[in-house]
Amino acid sequence: MASSDSLLIIVFFYLLKLIVTTGPLFFCEAVAITMAPPPPENGTVGRGRTSSAVFVFGDSILDTGNNDHIATLIKSNFPPYGRDFPGRIPTGRFSDGRLISDFIVESLKIKYLLPPYLDSNLRAEDLITGVCFASAGSGYDPKTPKILSVISIPDQLNFFQQYVGKMRSLVGEQRSNDVVENSLYVISCGNNDVLLTTLFHTRTKSSEMVSYAAFLAGQASAFLRELYGQGARKIVHLSALTTGCIPAFRTLLGGVQRQCSDESNELAVMFNEKLSDEIQRLNDDVLLPDLTVQFVDMYTPFFDIIRRPENYGFVVTKEGCCGTGTIEFGFLCNRWSPSTCADNSNKEAEARETDNKVQGRRIKKWKKGSSPQPGVQK
Repeated sequence: MASSDSLLIIVFFYLLKLIVTTGPLFFCEAVAITMAPPPPENGTVGRGRTSSAVFVFGDSILDTGNNDHIATLIKSNFPPYGRDFPGRIPTGRFSDGRLISDFIVESLKIKYLLPPYLDSNLRAEDLITGVCFASAGSGYDPKTPKILSVISIPDQLNFFQQYVGKMRSLVGEQRSNDVVENSLYVISCGNNDVLLTTLFHTRTKSSEMVSYAAFLAGQASAFLRELYGQGARKIVHLSALTTGCIPAFRTLLGGVQRQCSDESNELAVMFNEKLSDEIQRLNDDVLLPDLTVQFVDMYTPFFDIIRRPENYGFVVTKEGCCGTGTIEFGFLCNRWSPSTCADNSNKEAEARETDNKVQGRRIKKWKKGSSPQPGVQK
């Protein structure tokens, strides 16, 4: 495993670009995203922010721990997950460290971590500055969250409505409306629909694939319209990723050479094209004034990292960072898995380890309710 700095540069090139222009899994770790250095001790994060809050919906790409609080096998609240998180704490994030969700709120100077909505430790300040509604394993196809027993997109929207009610009781209707309308909404969804469809070969004809991609994009459009109806005005929708290149799919569908699954990647590309078209229609709709939806192509940069890892400081992209690296994900990746990234070589690893210990102590205090969220002043 190599440094994540190059990956974050690629991700933020797209995300921060759209943040400026808008006015300020069940997915296996094919490429691990490790945490960036924590914010300074003096708590400067939270000053000069450009958006009131950040709310995220969707799947494991953004889920910061909601699945910890529901009855599902799609969990990651155990080692080796969280090995590069402050204090080496497994938090329910499907990553070794923080997620894109966390990096976005930090880049906007809102806070250091985006907490899951179902976390019982949420406080008033957490609600006002945004929470995560995403659920690992979720999708736009109503069958997907049912199969995996996770939180559906409609239920995530219901949680958001519930959240708004809580916020109104805390700060009043006027301020709640201001927060909702001036916040950034980030969505990652569709990955698991693509994964399950290609894994079980439920649609093998090209025409069926195109129809399914259009169906998913239509579901996405309907959700975005509902979100607009709840007050959202600045929305970011991440594209589906290179689902066919995750280690498990390489093993199950990639043949002896463990190549990327063309079928899965092709469906992801079809969905992305249909989704981009739907988003353009939403932006052009005169009945949706003040709405800005940005489609962010995550597929292309990630695919390039997988094909040419050496250009970005990575070493291995065909294997996961757990056990054999060929099939393990979710609960199959656990504390008893052998050879879990024994060589986490990184020239910044030693410095980051020290930072993680300090930040870990802050997070433990925050979880106990004795201090504000790390990097944010009361």
